[in-house]
Amino acid sequence: MVFFSRRKTLLGVDVGSDSIKAVELAQQGDELLCTGYGQVEIPQGADAADALSDLLRACGFQSRRCATSVSGRSVIVRFMPMVDVPEANLKSAVRFEADKYIPFELDEVVTDCSKLASGGDKDGEMKVLLVAAKREVIESRVQLLRKAGLEPALIDVDPFAVGNAFELVSLSNPDTALGARVSALIDIGASKTTVTVVKAHEPRFTREVYLGGEDFATAVAKRLGVESAEAEQLKRNPGERADDVAQALANSVDELANEILLSLDYYEDRQDGERVENVYLSGGGARTPGLEESLERTFERTTTSWSPVSGLAVDGDVVDADLLTENAPQLAVAVGLASRVRKEGNR
Repeated sequence: MVFFSRRKTLLGVDVGSDSIKAVELAQQGDELLCTGYGQVEIPQGADAADALSDLLRACGFQSRRCATSVSGRSVIVRFMPMVDVPEANLKSAVRFEADKYIPFELDEVVTDCSKLASGGDKDGEMKVLLVAAKREVIESRVQLLRKAGLEPALIDVDPFAVGNAFELVSLSNPDTALGARVSALIDIGASKTTVTVVKAHEPRFTREVYLGGEDFATAVAKRLGVESAEAEQLKRNPGERADDVAQALANSVDELANEILLSLDYYEDRQDGERVENVYLSGGGARTPGLEESLERTFERTTTSWSPVSGLAVDGDVVDADLLTENAPQLAVAVGLASRVRKEGNR
């Protein structure tokens, strides 16, 4: 989904609930090069624009053109079956149908749409991806970016940014069937988890689950009687308290796993037996020790973490490649946003 415009170096800015991640990619021929990376925590009660300004000063990114994404209850994603129409008439046809799918007044939202390659279920039918975001959400994000000195080139939504990052990794993976399989991309953030089912690099289903890493840390804090900062550290590196932390996390992990499984079952029930073959984990919450194994037991299908910077060329003169790799699980949205420079370059 694109709400703005384009060029050859792009900064992907992921504004989360507790941190901002930024990745800059430049296209050099057929290759993408990472020319910048940084992230910063947003102090409680602080202005996110101030945190972003601090990040930009510290990292010295080349580009002020940026891509960002929005998410949450004010963003609606729908997969609409419609009578097939020519591409030139698509937006007007979708707007005519949109009020059936959007629980807001149409003058309150910014919309975009695209025809899906998978097509409709019936002859003469197409399937359309419709995205609508509250206008106030878009305007607030644009204001935040401009206050920090950036110029928004496009605004996407989180699940599609994750999908773009996964596509980028798939293209450089020796397993050429990776992108063709039906896969679930589970991005576990601080306050929410995004579930996206993709096939052949095309989104087929998406849902947000309002559980994430903060819920894990809260569970550890309550069970072990520690402050939130210590709980966060124990969640990531439990050390000698691994058994205690695992017990503290058990209910939260089960709740998240069951919500994700319900999403996968919902998708499969509407696809004439098409099964989600693999589950790929990203996001800061995915770094929780033992989470991958717990989810795999619930899903009963291969569940693995993946790195959105895998196979990505890095300018080692300006980017700390080790730090980039270490924090890669948190960067799926930012990498996916910045990777849009590749598609721009092909136009």
